[in-house]
Parts: sequence; structure tokens; C-alpha cells
Amino acid sequence: MNKQYERKVKENKPVVAICYDFDKTLTPDDMQAQGFIQSVGYDVNSFWEKSNGLAEQNEMDQNLAYMYTMLHESEGKVLFTKKSLRDYGSKIQLFPGVEEWFERIRDYAKDKGVIIEHYIISSGLKEMIEGTKVASSFERIYASSFYYNDRDVAEWPAQVVNYTNKTQFIFRIEKGTLDINDSGINDYFPTETMRVPFRNIIYIGDSDTDIPCMKLVNSNGGHSIGVYNPATQKKEKVYKMMHDKRIKYFAPADYSEGSELDALVKAIIDRTYYNELLEEIHFKNKKEYELDEANFSEEQKLKKSLLLNLEESGSFRTTHTVIAELRKVDYWSPDEIDWLIDIALSNSQVNHILTDDDVARFYKSIIEGAHNKKAEELREVLKE
Repeated sequence: MNKQYERKVKENKPVVAICYDFDKTLTPDDMQAQGFIQSVGYDVNSFWEKSNGLAEQNEMDQNLAYMYTMLHESEGKVLFTKKSLRDYGSKIQLFPGVEEWFERIRDYAKDKGVIIEHYIISSGLKEMIEGTKVASSFERIYASSFYYNDRDVAEWPAQVVNYTNKTQFIFRIEKGTLDINDSGINDYFPTETMRVPFRNIIYIGDSDTDIPCMKLVNSNGGHSIGVYNPATQKKEKVYKMMHDKRIKYFAPADYSEGSELDALVKAIIDRTYYNELLEEIHFKNKKEYELDEANFSEEQKLKKSLLLNLEESGSFRTTHTVIAELRKVDYWSPDEIDWLIDIALSNSQVNHILTDDDVARFYKSIIEGAHNKKAEELREVLKE
């Protein structure tokens, strides 16, 4: 039996989704290096050497390797429960302004007629992020996580998020199919029904692991922002991402009011409001056009296309080519005949070659049964 998942639907206001990596994007260091690694008797470099070595030796995903290493090295040393991991998360240091950022940006957007939603898409641990002061700010936290037994002890990876499968969560946000097991992510959605179209997605990250998401968002009209540590001012990574066209913008990871990042995100929100007004007009016009198209048969659509081609003809060669196609049509309605006569009298390209054999033969057949002022005018031209 298929479970019915709760899905988000399109709002009556534009929605902007801001997606964040976590380590070195919202915090200056890896989350595991801010208490956990030290508690199991390792220095940070030794722990990552062990974890990455395990991955390399066993053709293992690096994220699975660090999760295994955490679990293995904690045995007999520290409790490895959901609660203990959240406790480690509560000690994570955040970049300047992060704690006030999420609500402030939501309020700013609300005044502009835009809905803001914040999402985490991280290869770090969900349980640690859930322990931070800002956990409640996020619509969803997509990150690696463990399966816990009935004693709350971690036993097995439940979810592994690496740099390539991060992109699935962008699609989930776009369609509103947020549950990680909802196969509705594979369903077809018309562009105008997307809850958060790519143009309204902002991705903020700091390194190579964010590149697939940045590239996806960037190439579909969204906004990718590279951030760097404001304390060190090292910009090599953001320069490389800019060189490789992975990001549109970069700024220090300072989330304080009035910072570069603050001004940048607010500018994107301002632009979104007006952009969505234009999109709304576009889709309204498109719908009207499609309703009009539904009233015509395929033959009528073909004739209309030929008439437009003749009306827009800008060379004698094109005019002769279109006339050859028009002569293949067996029946013209009175309105279509009037349109053809108007083209002959008003289009200089057509009018100039009315006496050429193929054009003259076609138009004589067209006005044979027509008796009105414009038809008589065209007869006089053809006589001349």
C-alpha cells in the first residue's frame, strides 16, 4: 500500500527557498571537530585521516566512512545516542549574525510580498544540526543521519547525503515533495505549477561539495552564492567557483544586518517580487493563447500559420515559397479570404509581385467569388 505523503502546494505569493550547506557555510568548522572528535581521543587531522583512509581502502563513500568511524571510535568512550549528538550540536559555533538571520530575512521578504523558506542540504549530521540554536528555523534539514534502536543508540546509517545526491533535495523543494521517500519527485509538473521554480532558489555554500547544487541552480536561472570565512578572508575557493561559473556571487559568511550577504539576499528578494509579476502575466497570456488554440482544427492552425508567414514575408523568394504552400489548400473561409486580400494590398513584398504568374493565379482563384470593395480593388490591381 502506497503511503500518502503531505506535499506543499503552490502559494498565492512567490516563494523563495534559501538552501544552505552547513559546515563552513553557517559555522566556521566541521561540526564533528567542535567537540565530538576530541571526546573520542583524536585530534581533528588524525580523525579525518583515519576516516578518509577507510573510504579509500574499501572503495567506500566518504560520508559512510566518517559515520562508521564516529560509531566505531565512540565504543567504550562516549554514548552515541541521538541525544548525545544533539548535545554536541548545541556547542557548535555559528558565523556572525546567523542566529538572527533567518527570522529577519523572513520578515523582510514578508513586507515585500514574498514568502521565505530556509532549508539545510548538508553532508554533515542531521542530529547535530538539530541540536543547534537555529534548528527550528529550517523548513527541512536534509543531512546524513543514523538509525537508532529503542534505547536511542545509533546502529546504522539511515540517510547518507553526499555531494552528488544533494541535488535531489533541490528538486524536492521545487515540487513541494519534501519527504525523502515520496516518489512524487519523479512526477511531471508543468512549469507554471512548480511551487518554488528554480529562478526563486538561492543556494549558499562554500566548497567543491556544493558544486552540483550550485551548477543546477545556476543553470536554471536561480542564484548561487559562495561564502568564505570573514575572519581569514581566504577567497581562493570562491574565486575558483566564480572562474568555473558555479556561482553568480560571493560574500563573507557574515549574516549580520547590513553585511554584504544581507544586502545581496535582500536584493534578490526585491527582484523576485517584480520578476514574479512578469511571470504571472506571461502564464496568463499563455493560458489565453492555449484556450484560443483549442478552438481550431489542425487544418485551421496550418492555414493560420501560412497566412502569418505570408503577412510577415520580407523577401520575394519567401513570398513565392509561401504562395506555393497556400495553393495546396482546397478551401478558404470568407474571413481567411479577407485576410489574404488585406495582405495583398498592404504587404509591399506581396503587392510588388502580384502580377507574377504564380501569385496572380493564386489571388485570382481567391477573389473569384468575393464581391466587396477590397476584392474589387485587388481585381483592378491584377488587371493592371
